[in-house]
This record gives sequence, C-alpha cells and structure tokens, in this order.
Amino acid sequence: MRLLPLVLALALALAAASSAAASASGPRSVLRTVTDVPAAVSSGEDADALFCDSWRLSVETSNAGPWRAIPARCAAFVRDYMEGPRYASDSAVAAADSLAFASGALAAAGAGAARPAWVFDVDETLLSNAPYYAVNGWGSQEFNETSFDEWVDAAKAPALPSSLKLYNELQGLGFYVILLTGRTEFQRNSTEANLLFAGYQSWEKLILRQPSDIGKTAVKYKSERRAATEAEGFKILGNSGDQWSDLIGSPMATRSFKLPNPMYFIS
Repeated sequence: MRLLPLVLALALALAAASSAAASASGPRSVLRTVTDVPAAVSSGEDADALFCDSWRLSVETSNAGPWRAIPARCAAFVRDYMEGPRYASDSAVAAADSLAFASGALAAAGAGAARPAWVFDVDETLLSNAPYYAVNGWGSQEFNETSFDEWVDAAKAPALPSSLKLYNELQGLGFYVILLTGRTEFQRNSTEANLLFAGYQSWEKLILRQPSDIGKTAVKYKSERRAATEAEGFKILGNSGDQWSDLIGSPMATRSFKLPNPMYFIS
C-alpha cells in the first residue's frame, strides 16, 4: 500500500511535464478540421479517391442536398464503384438487412385485416441501368430524358441480383409486393416487359405516374400513392428504394431501406 502514493506522485509529475511541453510548443487542436486532407494524399489519384469516397457518403446520407451531376473528378471513382465488388456488396447487405427485418415484422403484424405489403422502387432498386450509364458518363453528364426513355423502351435492364433474391424471398414469406416507380403510364408495357425479362414475376400492382402526377416531386407523388395503397387495405411494412424521395413522406413504411446510388439524385 505504501507504493500507491509514489505511483500517484509519478503520474502527476508526468502529466505536468506533458502539459508544460504542450504549452511550450503552442496550442494544438486535437481534431483536424473536416476540410483538411492528410499530407500523404494531398494531391493526385489518392486525393481524388479520398474525396470521392467522402462525397459518395455525403450523397448517400443526403447531406449533400440536391445535386445535378457527379463531380468531374469522381467519374472514374463512380465507374469503379459500380462495376466493382463494393456496389454489389453494399446492395447485398441492404437486402440482407431487409430480409432480417421482414420476418420479424410479419410475425409482429399478426393476422389482422391489413394485407402486409412491401414497396419497391424500380430503377436502381429492382432493375440496374448501369449499362445505360456506362456509356453516359456514370452520372457526370446531366440527365438526358430522351436517351434514357429510349433505353427504357428497349426493356433490357438487368436485375440487381440481391434485389431479385429479396423480392422472391419476400413473396415466399407472404408479402404483397407493390412496385412504385417514377416512370410514366406511357412506359407501362416496356416496364412490365423489362421486369419479366429480368426475372420478376407476380407483383401485386405496378404503380406509374399518371398525367395528373406530372410535375409533382417524387416525395409528393410517392407519398400520395402509398397513402392510397394503405387506404385499399394494405399495410406497408417495408419500402426499398435508391433515393430518399422513394422513402420519405407520409405515410412511411414501418421501416425503409436505402440502396446505394451515387449516379443521380431525384427530389
């Protein structure tokens, strides 16, 4: 026990010495400001990769707010992300989280009158438009509605593998699957053909923008359609989309799942 005062005295002496050294060298911030870049990656490809990875986090969390095109310096980063294992892995984790929630949510909902439903967006949620964006700058160019509509009419977009797997698993659990897309009614035939081409079947309903919906934000349009769906006797337990505008607005699903998309923003 007589060693304790000695240990305490030594600790206090070391702390005093450290404080004195810090005072002698001037004040030093413990935290680096968020705009600082580590010296080792202050320029070149490493700096671009660091910036673009942080930029992707900003847009995925919606911290960036509305944006029109990816930064020019991030075109290669987005291409590598979309074509590489990260995008597939991020999508698979979102699907796995969705399925983990779905089983419990269905049990918790019980056998009430409301029919348990799961809402899916279409583009970059069920179908991947990566082949289109691969030849259109991966989002570095402003959106061209004419060329994208031509791509939609071709009805050749592949499925997102993890989403197709989740879709089938949810149907197996007993969910009513409702597709809610920003595509227009004029694109119904090509959208249905593409979904079938990609392997999706037996959805409960496919909701597209009607003439009265043109000009509405995605948040307003999709909120109204979710409200109408619940008024028809469905209970939306889950909602999957690549845009926050697919997910927010009243009524919201019991739980919503955001899929990755660093290529474009929809309000």
